[in-house]
Amino acid sequence: MRTGWCWVILFLLGLPVMAQQAFLQGIVQDTVQKPLIGATVSLEGKSISTSSDARGRFSLKLEPNTRYWLVVSYIGYKTNRQEIQVLPQERRFVTVELQEENSQLTEVRIKGRHAEDTRDQVSITRLDPRLTQTLPSPFQEFNKILLTLPGVTSNNELSSSYSVRGGNFDENLVYVNGIEVYRPFLNISGQQEGLSFVNPDLVEDVTFSSGGWQPKYGDKLSSVLDIQYRTPTKFAASVSGSLTGGSVHAEGTSRKGRLGYLIGARYKTAAYVLNSLEVQGDYRPKFADVQTYLTYDLSSKEHRNAGLEAKTQLSFLGNVANNNYQVRPETRETSFGNQFQMLRLLVGYDGQEQMRYTTYQGGLRLKHDFSSDLRTEIIYSGLYSQEREFRDLEAGYRFCDAMPTPGVSPFNRCAGERGVGTRYEYSRNRLRAALQTLEFRTTWFPSNKNQFSAGIKGSRENIRDVLNEYSFQDSSDYVFNLATLQSEQDLASWRYQGFAQHQWNIDSLKTLTYGLRFHYWSVNKQFSVSPRIQYAMQLPSLPDWSFKLATGLYVQAPLYRELRNTQGELITGLNNQQAWHFISGTEYRFKKWGRPFKLTAEAYYKYLPSVIPYEQDNMRIRYLPQVNATAYAMGVDVRVNGEFIKGEESWFSLGLLRTRENLIGDSTITTDPQTGKIIKKEPRGYIRRPTDQLLNFGVFFQDHLPNNPTLRMYLNMVFSTGLPFSPPGNMNLRSGFPGPSYKRVDIGFSKLITIRGTEGSGNFGLKSLWLSLEVLNLIAANNVISYNYVRDFNGITYAVPNYLTGRLFNLRFIAKL
Repeated sequence: MRTGWCWVILFLLGLPVMAQQAFLQGIVQDTVQKPLIGATVSLEGKSISTSSDARGRFSLKLEPNTRYWLVVSYIGYKTNRQEIQVLPQERRFVTVELQEENSQLTEVRIKGRHAEDTRDQVSITRLDPRLTQTLPSPFQEFNKILLTLPGVTSNNELSSSYSVRGGNFDENLVYVNGIEVYRPFLNISGQQEGLSFVNPDLVEDVTFSSGGWQPKYGDKLSSVLDIQYRTPTKFAASVSGSLTGGSVHAEGTSRKGRLGYLIGARYKTAAYVLNSLEVQGDYRPKFADVQTYLTYDLSSKEHRNAGLEAKTQLSFLGNVANNNYQVRPETRETSFGNQFQMLRLLVGYDGQEQMRYTTYQGGLRLKHDFSSDLRTEIIYSGLYSQEREFRDLEAGYRFCDAMPTPGVSPFNRCAGERGVGTRYEYSRNRLRAALQTLEFRTTWFPSNKNQFSAGIKGSRENIRDVLNEYSFQDSSDYVFNLATLQSEQDLASWRYQGFAQHQWNIDSLKTLTYGLRFHYWSVNKQFSVSPRIQYAMQLPSLPDWSFKLATGLYVQAPLYRELRNTQGELITGLNNQQAWHFISGTEYRFKKWGRPFKLTAEAYYKYLPSVIPYEQDNMRIRYLPQVNATAYAMGVDVRVNGEFIKGEESWFSLGLLRTRENLIGDSTITTDPQTGKIIKKEPRGYIRRPTDQLLNFGVFFQDHLPNNPTLRMYLNMVFSTGLPFSPPGNMNLRSGFPGPSYKRVDIGFSKLITIRGTEGSGNFGLKSLWLSLEVLNLIAANNVISYNYVRDFNGITYAVPNYLTGRLFNLRFIAKL
């Protein structure tokens, strides 16, 4: 493999290339998405043909920039004929849907469904992983594609975290090849986040569920992101880079094809982006990781020679991430207010803050098929993470009025002092987490109509947390907001989980999926059982429509941070959080302008009888385990996707959300303005949760020049109404003020360059070179992520907004080998 890398490096220096063919891949299925095995796929007038495999898939090599007529036929079905033209180096994927002959419509009954058909599942969205590589965003994070989906929000372009249907960042499950991955514990702002776990260069399949998912997935309250890394079949590689970082990946197989390797490395430096923040200083963020996915076929030689999928396969997923964020802030100038009263905060800094965390995560999976009807898996995974947060930061500030009227001296300058002061922050926080998990899964197909799945998992968790921090603010010769925190906690525990589910294809138009999960954690000693059920149906009179219902109990036991209160103490008797999901939805597939489209709509209601309230500041979540609360979330999600431009998938999403919580013990206090005595004290009732956003609108749109498809445009647009905010630590003012809306438009213009090879270029050649110019935050929106609170000479406290990044230009390239 070292020799292969040498060839890649020499090739990039010399740019020897060779001509490459284009590829057409696809799937042949019937009108209910059942794969058709053995369908004949040919090119009219050519001697090129093939047949669909056991999954209904086919592949053809084509000459680029040539028009073909693709002909697909199958006994008992009408022949499909469509025009195809593939660009140089392109891998086009098409779905061919065949209709049954009229004479057989009353006789055929569908016995099974294809794995990629989502019409029998609730709140499921499948995404093309190739789109994540071209999506315009500051750091090419995989999760940014999710923000254009209904019900998914994130008001911070510097973070890969997201919330779903009123939940917080800790309520989302993420799996990569069946292994659960975790978020960092200590990061408090988006710029401190390193690389998200998922590497876009390695992804083959993406499935996202925003609620009501099946029992086979784990125990969280809001969503599931299921990622599958691909198993390579031949050598390929890529190199990408931009002003914010780069990546390289390689994949291939051994000579005999038993070993497959997939390796990717990424590097992210956010200094270019962070320098557009209001806080000016010396930013030194450096984030890097290396991932590998290895597969080894343990099947017999006869089984492999027959061309069948691996009967016994051992796979390994490994990740090493090293993240180091350091900044020496110098100055800050923030203006806020309106045209009648403009205020300005001027800050000078001394000191630095640093965030370091190193994570090792990996897993071994042994998969074995006892027969075509019975499959088992054993998965062992582990996580070891060390996080350190160092901060010595002193800030002297000046708070004043700015003259907003042109022509009046001193225009746009400080016209009167409102306050001066200093703030000091100190922290020496360390956290170490070690998690080990062993899981057994089995799937049984007794017939085409039934599928049984079950699994059991045991985990050992060890967490050591050392907190040592204090801060104070001296404003107008008065020290306030003095806070100290010293704590040292060790938490060792066992966690046991399991599930059983049955998927019953009642007939070709109805599917019932039901089952349950159990969860037990040795710390709070609570045993939870979570029943879940889904029902999907189609009506013969409405073949383009499908209708879905789902309900179930979803439980999230604490991991660690949920137990820790604001004094650093652990409340170990805390009950699990619970959420009842009630979802109804519909899916409508139609054609417009001769191209396929899909409209999905869902209405949901989530009742949370037991929930842990929290305060959110930037990306830091501080839980309040000493406060009991109930909550609910309700809303509607709508999405339409399809080829608005021929050959390019785009979509528009709209989400409406209302989420409220009822804190036991909080109250509204009315006092006498003269004496200050309490006149009335009454419960506040249901108030807005920290993630309450009424409207969320997302767009992902692709376009290309009609006469030159290699020139393309990508548009990513998000609009969300404001989140509530309030001064921290005051329960009676919680979520008392509305924040501003979040709006962002990122646009990219790209060119695909095909470089012809020369003789003697060898087995390694450049397939394509993709260049892109991106304009990030095209409209230069001043989005607010959090607030600082400053007191003036009169004792009045002002919320000073912390703004996110401004407009930036970015250059990117992707070279595929």
